[in-house]
Amino acid sequence: MDMQLPLDRLNRRAWAERDACREFTREAAWTDAGEQAAFARIARECRGQPLLDIGMGAGRTVPLMMQMSSDYTGIDSTSSLLELSHKRFPGVNLLQMDAREMSALPGEHYALAAFGSNGIDGVAYEERVRVLREMHRVTRSGGLVFFSTHNRGGPGFDERPWQLLPRFSANPLRYGPRVLRAARRLPLALWNYRRNVRLHRDYEGYSIRTAAAQDFGMVIVYTTLAGQRRQLDALGFEVEAVYGSSEGDPIAPTQETSDARWLHFIARKVA
Repeated sequence: MDMQLPLDRLNRRAWAERDACREFTREAAWTDAGEQAAFARIARECRGQPLLDIGMGAGRTVPLMMQMSSDYTGIDSTSSLLELSHKRFPGVNLLQMDAREMSALPGEHYALAAFGSNGIDGVAYEERVRVLREMHRVTRSGGLVFFSTHNRGGPGFDERPWQLLPRFSANPLRYGPRVLRAARRLPLALWNYRRNVRLHRDYEGYSIRTAAAQDFGMVIVYTTLAGQRRQLDALGFEVEAVYGSSEGDPIAPTQETSDARWLHFIARKVA
């Protein structure tokens, strides 16, 4: 089966939904300690340099990256999210573009090409290679790429709809709203999960699974720490650092596995 078409179609639809737009328009904030630590490290090298923000959506990362440099370009393929971002940040260079085809952008130009919020997981694994090759092309020699990706060894892998069932509380003021939220979300989550479970696959170094995000309306790639390192090496990058989603310290280069929910990779273009 061609996995690209359903993954791309399903995830674009999920990203464009009203609840997703509301989530993506929250105030600028780091997703976790790992992302914050990764960008602190990147800023020491890339401050004042040209930056590319891939998949910036409704703009969470725009002010965070522009603190590093005003020489900023943001791209996203979802028109509804891009429209929100234009309204929030008038005058900022924001373009509608697919990360797999960035031919409109100059080669060997950016000091940093970043793809945050696990956005790279929303396309099929073969298309992930195209994204990374395009990031390699637009990044200057010796420059950095950053991206986050769901970890197959983490607690988010193989999530199921029944995790939405409310936790019991003897306090009715707490338990009642939990029941109402579950009653609202569970039918759609079950329907999405049953529809998308047919796309589940397992391969060496990565898997494809329905994710709990957007009530199990998304199907994404989960990779492994070792597998992602190998892929980057094969594509002409050298891994500089990897941060787990809940830690401000980098994962040791000799560590082969991680139990972080997702991983933040910093890699340097070397070839």
